[in-house]
Amino acid sequence: MADRTTLIEARLPRGFEDRAPADIAAVDRMLATIRRVYERYGFDPIETPLLEYTETLGKFLPDTDRPNAGVFSLKDDDEQWMSLRYDLTAPLARYFAQHYDKLPKPFRSYRAGYVFRNEKPGPGRFRQFMQFDADTVGAAGPEADAEMCMMMADTMDALGLSGKYVVKVNNRKVLDGVLEAAGVADAGAKLTVLRAIDKLDKFGIDGVELLLGEGRKDESGDFTKGAGLSASQRGVVMDYIAGNPPVDNPGVQELAAMRGMFDAAGYDVGRIRIEPSVVRGLEYYTGPVFEIELTFQVPNEKGQPVVFGAVGGGGRYDGLVSRFRSEPVPATGFSIGVSRLTNALKLTGLLAAEPQAGPVVVLVLDRDPAAIADYQKLTAELRQAGIRAEMYLGSSGMNAQMKYADRRHAAAAVIVGSNERAEGRVTIKDLEAGAQQAKGIESREAYVAERPGQWTANRADLVAELGKIPAVARMRATG
Repeated sequence: MADRTTLIEARLPRGFEDRAPADIAAVDRMLATIRRVYERYGFDPIETPLLEYTETLGKFLPDTDRPNAGVFSLKDDDEQWMSLRYDLTAPLARYFAQHYDKLPKPFRSYRAGYVFRNEKPGPGRFRQFMQFDADTVGAAGPEADAEMCMMMADTMDALGLSGKYVVKVNNRKVLDGVLEAAGVADAGAKLTVLRAIDKLDKFGIDGVELLLGEGRKDESGDFTKGAGLSASQRGVVMDYIAGNPPVDNPGVQELAAMRGMFDAAGYDVGRIRIEPSVVRGLEYYTGPVFEIELTFQVPNEKGQPVVFGAVGGGGRYDGLVSRFRSEPVPATGFSIGVSRLTNALKLTGLLAAEPQAGPVVVLVLDRDPAAIADYQKLTAELRQAGIRAEMYLGSSGMNAQMKYADRRHAAAAVIVGSNERAEGRVTIKDLEAGAQQAKGIESREAYVAERPGQWTANRADLVAELGKIPAVARMRATG
């Protein structure tokens, strides 16, 4: 036995999480639905590695010792810094540039996978999380952006969220025009103004106006410093929020064109709407921007009802691929936050984290080598028939083996003792049906006499007999 003073504490790193079989199965079902929508739109999957050269990621560049905080990095044996990807878009840009001559243009792809942020973790904020992206690279027109918004809406509908979401659309060119018209030139002031606009849903028009001016004090007394705009400057921004964007702005024209496409395709304002408060990535997006907001209410940490909020977003980013190639390469896309969307579906009852039906467990009641070989043969026959099956590999007795089968959420247990083997018979126990029937049995004597969910059959008929159990029938149908 190991010396307890040398034992290592089993602990999960901060900002990371383990996933149980039921959670994995739930997410897989959701991803399969999203994938079907993406493929219906003509998008194909690609996969890029978790690690990229740090300079490829662009946002975080190496300093004298290591890449800046924000990414997890290591130095290769050739003295090159590599980092775990922090999104799926920068690797796509590298992939497209590297395979430029072989790829069709426009290039339509989707990717699902984990991304990593070397940031302080907190409630609901992880250092490793999954995203599911779709992008069109090489298409410059607003029709490509409109298609992204329509695909986002169709994805939400396919997941059962019809009537519980809205895709909000804006344009960075419009926002830039507002800032120019208001005479806001300083980069820091621009950021503060845009953050104020982004708070429209949370604080309302009055709250935004305070943030554009000297600042805003919240209910707790905390003060947020504002942008310090003059009254005339605030008037320009507030006029925009009220629905009066700059005249002759190219972003306004692009939004009008997109609205026409939405209307023609049957996507009304209840599903996709132009929203002046949508603000995304200052240095990243160059045109239309959009996000999916779930509109149903959930309680916050104080028990107060709040709108669930955004589960994904994106926009046009025409400058990213051009970091690798001299010619301009337009691109547009969006990303779904898988963990956040999974949580939303669970809250609405649309995605239950139920354990997947476990395998059929073949109990081992005879330890003779010839009997063990026969158990293996029987188990192999079940697998060849498309049934998940395992032979018990421990050393415990029958009661412990049945407890094991219960913990495995087994669809059934197959019992073959020496007498059954000699007679060419097997005993089958439908564990779910047995548990349900047992609820009405009051005494152990009655339970033993009735053997709920249990019957005996010819061994040659085992596969057909197991097929009478719904969970096993589903296995064979899908496997």
